[in-house]
Amino acid sequence: MANPFQFLQDVRSEATKVVWPTRRETLITTGLVILMVLFASLFFVLVDKTLHVAVGLLLRMGQ
Repeated sequence: MANPFQFLQDVRSEATKVVWPTRRETLITTGLVILMVLFASLFFVLVDKTLHVAVGLLLRMGQ
């Protein structure tokens, strides 16, 4: 990087090539992320409760 001015021109040139998503695409993507987080949370709550019950039963059998 010998010339900082050339570097800044290249950065500006590349920045003009950025394509931003539309409002609709952003809303759809955000909705899908929220939905996947809810499904993952529900999955891990169910697995946690199942393991809690299973370990409780195993510990009661050992007494």
